[in-house]
Amino acid sequence: MPPEDRPSRTGNGAMAAADGSARRPRRRSAETRAAREQVDEIFRQWQTERPDIDPTPVRIYGLIGQIHLQATAFIDDVLSPYGLARGTYDVLTALRRAGAPYCLTPKALSRYLLLSGAGLTSRLNKLEDLHLVARLPEPSDRRTVRIQLTAAGEDLINEVIPVVFAAQASRLEPLGEDGRQRLLERLNEFADAIALLGAGPAAAPPAGPDAD
Repeated sequence: MPPEDRPSRTGNGAMAAADGSARRPRRRSAETRAAREQVDEIFRQWQTERPDIDPTPVRIYGLIGQIHLQATAFIDDVLSPYGLARGTYDVLTALRRAGAPYCLTPKALSRYLLLSGAGLTSRLNKLEDLHLVARLPEPSDRRTVRIQLTAAGEDLINEVIPVVFAAQASRLEPLGEDGRQRLLERLNEFADAIALLGAGPAAAPPAGPDAD
């Protein structure tokens, strides 16, 4: 899609996006410190109020939750010049990963993105308004449709993916190659442990960092 067809795109959009919006590094840095300090403060409060229990899980899950929130925020900054946000980007990348002709059923998209039908519909409506995806009738079952990247959608996501990957890599760079590998290994171990234990008993929705 030509840059002039994207109202929010500027001549330096890709460069600004690649570094996660260079105009706001101080604000992002302050937010990062505040988020870490908030988790530490919650940890200390539980140590004081309930010294009989170990609040270490609050610190671990709280940091994971804050990292997720911050990662989503900076990815949204990267995507903004392209008229996208994390939610719509995820739909486009799921279709692109599927391979030519870049087409999936709504059911498959919902499964890949862990979305409800209503949540997916909202994203598809936005992307269809931008002419980045199209709803096509399913030849074998007229009761359902297929979601397919348009030519404009394919061009846009092919342009954006390297920019997003570069921005993500820049956040991992301070860890060094060994640090990134160790982090990946430990995260894999944690993911495997969570999967092995299962979701556990039903619980109320998270109310804040204590439950992240």
